[in-house]
Amino acid sequence: MLILLSPAKSLDYEAPLATSKRSEPRMLDQASELVEVMVKKSPRALSTMMGISESLAELNHERFQNWEIPLPDDPAAARPSILAFTGDVYQGLEAATFNQRDFSYAQKVLRILSGLYGVLRPLDVMMPYRLEMGSKLKTGRGRDLYDFWGSTITEVLKADVAASPGAKVVVNLASNEYFKSVHPAELDAPVVSPAFLDAKGDGDYRTVAFFAKRARGAMAGWMIRERTSDVGQLATFDGLGYSYDADRSTEDRPVFIRRNEA
Repeated sequence: MLILLSPAKSLDYEAPLATSKRSEPRMLDQASELVEVMVKKSPRALSTMMGISESLAELNHERFQNWEIPLPDDPAAARPSILAFTGDVYQGLEAATFNQRDFSYAQKVLRILSGLYGVLRPLDVMMPYRLEMGSKLKTGRGRDLYDFWGSTITEVLKADVAASPGAKVVVNLASNEYFKSVHPAELDAPVVSPAFLDAKGDGDYRTVAFFAKRARGAMAGWMIRERTSDVGQLATFDGLGYSYDADRSTEDRPVFIRRNEA
């Protein structure tokens, strides 16, 4: 079973690391190609392309100028991806509470889709960056990052699914923006995309992005800690106050509802 997550915009390169384990990203050649394009862009161009403030554009311009391979050994410059991202998904994941066996298992079953690095394993070290998968970045391979990555991300995931423990299933907990970089029909494995709904005042349920992000991270963390190996076990997830709703669920879209905010 393979779990997919999106990256996060917010990063932490200062907190103590919960593990000394680390690995090298497998798609650094492609990342280097993208950096070669990004280093030529001015802060103003980055601000326009990414829709970010001048200060954030200056920060990310500097990051691309400083990017290098081999990646540094200093955790203040490059650290495991699972401990570098700190957005809502990763607050739900709570990777800093993993024990060493959890980190080892996560390395086998969790993959983070990345605009810059393609596919990251949890212990793959990365330098700080911002490059969202939906960016309209023209390269020699096309007009955006979906063109740039083509089938490459899918090919890596296909091999990872084949090598993963348990049932050969992809549990998609990534956002639509990132999962669009994957070609599901080429994975040779069914894709299951859990949905998380919160109660509305009128008694109906809807997706609330903030809560859904945390829930996706919480489910990924739960699967890692529990060593979930069969998709049927997903129905037992009850993190953050969510519970499985059989009536709203389909085989490829299990639905979890929460009646009151946890």
